[in-house]
Amino acid sequence: MKRRAVLQYALGAVALSALPVSAAPGLPEVEVFKNPNCGCCGAWVDHMKAAGFPVKVVEVEDTGTVRRQVGMPDRFGSCHTAKVAGYALEGHVPAEEVKRLLKTRPQAVGLAVPGMPAGSPGMEMGPRLDPFKVLLVDRSGQSTVFAAYPKA
Repeated sequence: MKRRAVLQYALGAVALSALPVSAAPGLPEVEVFKNPNCGCCGAWVDHMKAAGFPVKVVEVEDTGTVRRQVGMPDRFGSCHTAKVAGYALEGHVPAEEVKRLLKTRPQAVGLAVPGMPAGSPGMEMGPRLDPFKVLLVDRSGQSTVFAAYPKA
């Protein structure tokens, strides 16, 4: 009898190990639209995965088209656009701020880090840390500062 029980437990463990493991319970998938030739976008994807987000990458030649589809004004443009839980993310937004966005759920299009500031996630350049702002973009296209980096 004991042998049968051990075999059943072993088979159960094997079956459980075959199940897919999600990145982190409760975090929604981030769908990233990026140019296939952009390395810093891939580094930002790695940053999001390391923070526990499941990530789906869609390679596109023109991220501007996606940016406009999600309602993010071009003046906030960067090198990639992402969607998460009904929000747009433009550029190198820190995962910490995405989590705060999802927790607070403001009425907004989403978050943007315009340009490609050195030291932002995916744009690490050794000790160089250029100051940058994470902007909350509302539905009228106006922005307010959601966070400022480097944090004091």
